[in-house]
Amino acid sequence: MSASPTLFARGVSKMFGPVRALNDIDLELGPGVHGLLGPNGSGKSTLIKLFAGQLKPDTGEVRLNGRDPFADADALRRLGLCPEQDHFYEDLTGREFVTALTRLHGIDAVTARRLADNAIERVGMGPRAGVTLGTMSRGMRQRIKVAQALAHDADVLLLDEPLNGADPVARADLVSLIRALGDEGRCVVVSSHVLHEVEAMTHDVVLIRYGRMRAEGDILRLRELMKDRPYRIRIETADARRLATALWTLPHVRAIELISSTTLDLTTTQLDAACIDTPRIAETVGLVVERFTSPDGDLESLYRYLMNHA
Repeated sequence: MSASPTLFARGVSKMFGPVRALNDIDLELGPGVHGLLGPNGSGKSTLIKLFAGQLKPDTGEVRLNGRDPFADADALRRLGLCPEQDHFYEDLTGREFVTALTRLHGIDAVTARRLADNAIERVGMGPRAGVTLGTMSRGMRQRIKVAQALAHDADVLLLDEPLNGADPVARADLVSLIRALGDEGRCVVVSSHVLHEVEAMTHDVVLIRYGRMRAEGDILRLRELMKDRPYRIRIETADARRLATALWTLPHVRAIELISSTTLDLTTTQLDAACIDTPRIAETVGLVVERFTSPDGDLESLYRYLMNHA
């Protein structure tokens, strides 16, 4: 693999007739897993196609490991692509399909077969490698698509909706695999609309809306920058009213709502301070915090907020 695999875009815009699919995108992604998020039509697939050399930007520049993927075919040898759409040779077996696509990278037949078998094993399709693609379930086909992206040992992986159609077991397996690929130092971009699965893979996200960058970086850091939106925290304890009375003394508390005799919702402007202060205050009034969760601290909450505030 490259010493530091990267994807780079600067001032990138892309038009399709009168429609501006991407507008002035600046982005640099290095090793690790990156979630690419946005509503349908936001420009996610267009950005992936630009990085894959399938499209040329109208303005700006795109680089794959420092090279132009549209003009430099050799740059694509270090790229693995799992597209959203299925385009299979239905009469081929999974092994034949992955081997054939691996050979397109200039790899000899014997080596390509070995690499294909390794990749198929890694996605959990070893026992079914001889099944024809036309008879495979959608989830099995997804695994084969991921295998062909991995087989030639690419250091940059673009995975567009890689979990589509996969059953729960396959989804869990693929999530673990994608995390492992990032841990190996590869640059992995995962486009997905299933937010909790992206959060299971990575906390590093890129959010796009209407072809523009809305946010990029670590989920927790991005949430901390949203000073105009306080956190809600749900707390469970033996006596919620007594704890609520004590918590009102904290300067960062903005609101408290009693949900039940044992549950309260606290609104704070400082999540870290609330995490430290709540158990301390509870102890002073003879209580124990039995459960402490923040429905505003996850990826889904961040996504909703950013998508609804253009």
